[in-house]
Amino acid sequence: MMEKFVITVGRQFGSMGRPIAKKLAEKLGINYFDRDIVEEVAKRMNLPLSVVSKEEEAATSKFGKFGKMLFPLGKDTSELQDKIFEVQRCVIMDFIDKGSCILVGRCADYIARDCANLLRIYIYASFEERVKNCIQFLNMQENDALKMCRDVDRARSAYHKLYAGYDCMSAEVMDFMINSSTVGIDGTVSALELLVKQRFKDVLINS
Repeated sequence: MMEKFVITVGRQFGSMGRPIAKKLAEKLGINYFDRDIVEEVAKRMNLPLSVVSKEEEAATSKFGKFGKMLFPLGKDTSELQDKIFEVQRCVIMDFIDKGSCILVGRCADYIARDCANLLRIYIYASFEERVKNCIQFLNMQENDALKMCRDVDRARSAYHKLYAGYDCMSAEVMDFMINSSTVGIDGTVSALELLVKQRFKDVLINS
């Protein structure tokens, strides 16, 4: 069986972690999973996407398309929420079985913790830079950008602590953390590509 590797990407809102992860997957020629996870959870549970993504649903009314960037599976403890997380875990593991991949958010670093050839990356930036990114790249108004950077990070952190037991930007858990504002989106992608190729050189040689 061909060897594979798994990369999980956590990110602060506005750090441009999503486009960085997507470009990295393209550079490496591997699968990229992000919203696909939530959509597959909704499909398997035969639930509307709005139910699975209730935090998105609440945000969409105020922020339109930017609501989709809120942490998608909520933060309230409930029986349904626990079931959603369990299905999410199965979905992520099934996606991993398909081959080498990058998984964005969704507690993937925790769910994939026992996988061989795992690299857990966290992308961050200063609050000021993240607000600038929201305005420049996402065409958000400054007040909305300020609120989203605060609220989304708070929601992601609470959700991650609830199910993983640690903060999503814990330096003790992450294998590599990078400030995306240091060299920009493309520079960060290039740096991470070098890191991955060095980290998984034996896997890539044998693939």
